[in-house]
Amino acid sequence: MNVKTVAILGAGNGGITAAGDLAGRGFDVRLYETPSFAANLEGILEKGGVLLKTPEGESFHPIPVVTTNLEEAVTGAEVVMLTVPGFAIESFAELLAPLLTGEQVVFLNGAAAMGCVRFVKRAREMGIDTPLKIAETNSLTYGTRAFPEEAIAEMSLRVKKLFFSAYPAEDTGALLDICAQLYDCLVAADNIWQTTLENGNPEVHPGPSLLNAGRIDFSGGEFWLYREGITEHTVNVLRAIEQERLALGKAFGLRVEGAVEARYNRGYFDNDQEDLQTLFNKSEVFTQIKGPVSVQGRYFTEDISSGLVLWSDLGKAAGVPTPNIDAVITLGGTLLKRNFYEEGLTLKKLGFDGLTVNEMISAV
Repeated sequence: MNVKTVAILGAGNGGITAAGDLAGRGFDVRLYETPSFAANLEGILEKGGVLLKTPEGESFHPIPVVTTNLEEAVTGAEVVMLTVPGFAIESFAELLAPLLTGEQVVFLNGAAAMGCVRFVKRAREMGIDTPLKIAETNSLTYGTRAFPEEAIAEMSLRVKKLFFSAYPAEDTGALLDICAQLYDCLVAADNIWQTTLENGNPEVHPGPSLLNAGRIDFSGGEFWLYREGITEHTVNVLRAIEQERLALGKAFGLRVEGAVEARYNRGYFDNDQEDLQTLFNKSEVFTQIKGPVSVQGRYFTEDISSGLVLWSDLGKAAGVPTPNIDAVITLGGTLLKRNFYEEGLTLKKLGFDGLTVNEMISAV
């Protein structure tokens, strides 16, 4: 398949950046946002496109279709790319699945949270039996921040390496050939368990953010996790969760990258020789990122509910202790007065409860 047209669903940081980047590289881009978030499109509609700022300079790229009409965005697109939060997967599946043909590729570009399985599961629950070509990355293809009202995307990094897996895994090679036309950073993962365990956000965000909750409350929005929140002591919690994540990977027969290796390979760190705290504190990409500005933000909510809760459940299934992961889930729930174990992503919700590790591997 030769990719000419890409429908981008979700006009947040990733979607707006992707629209400008892919349009600038010659693709026919359609940018979609749900009617409830139509305000994200107003600046782009007014200006007619996206101003893309990169370390190499800036350039303006017209976006031919900017719409809240999903059918208009999707019809005729070879690739339908979702740049949406993990909690929105089922909602987008309900909207999108009825419109898909068996030839279109659904590409989930963002922080991995078993999105492929959840999308297909919801489509089947709706009675849709169209063959689905679907794949996901472990993280977003950009280091970026977008400003919708100004139609500006400030891209600080084109990620150098991301893991990519289809569901089922046997489709990975064919779908990688297609999506690699958009991004040359994609490498084949063993399966979606690997893309999920290579999502660095649950490892980096909730623990150190939780330990800085008082500072976040007091700062009134002027908090910078990577500059000030990753310290010689908070990094110890990050490292402890890293070790539990690596143990989960081993239990699933996966060679999962460590915290430094993963971020160096992606391009967020300029070397892999210094200690993790120093690398975060001086990263040219990470230090430009403000936040979290509130304890209600996704660094707490999404990364615990869609990330750590699943990792904890995998630990129980595989016989891998996860005391530090569990501690962050429990204290995060106490902090926000929420039961993340109840509301979060679990093996039961994925349809994998009661399976052995080998059975879970075979299921994807």
